Amino acid sequence: MALRIIVIEPDEVLHQVAKEVKKITPNVQKLLTDMAETMYEAEGVGLAAPQIGILKRAIVVDVGDEHGLIELINPEIVSKEGEQFGPEGCLSIPGFRGDVRRAQAVTVKGLDRNGNEVTYTGSDLLARAFQHEIDHLNGVLYTDIAERVYEIPPEEEETE
Repeated sequence: MALRIIVIEPDEVLHQVAKEVKKITPNVQKLLTDMAETMYEAEGVGLAAPQIGILKRAIVVDVGDEHGLIELINPEIVSKEGEQFGPEGCLSIPGFRGDVRRAQAVTVKGLDRNGNEVTYTGSDLLARAFQHEIDHLNGVLYTDIAERVYEIPPEEEETE
């Protein structure tokens, strides 16, 4: 396991579309492990591969609920319900938050680290995290879709 450096806006990699993972190799599995370690070290609740400079469709999420760590390769949202509106932050945009409108609940499918198809349904923070991280895979940052972006004092800073 290794900590990776989190890419900070305005790095161009954050605005590019990540490529599909065609084959799950030991390197892809190590990437997921490194991403999780990096996310936990940064005290975030999600991380997408482009945030560490890797243009692959892989995300990790852990919002502290019963699901624990979720690792997804080639994730896609298959359904959305309802609406929530609230603040988001991002490890790649330190010192800022934005008010973002998202689906209240989503169902996401993808592959786990062993290549098995998995499906997760989440609401509230988990739904927000899935949408936020999958946006990263499409080169979209929360600042692109926020209704308002604002600076926050360092002592109040929370992560995505």
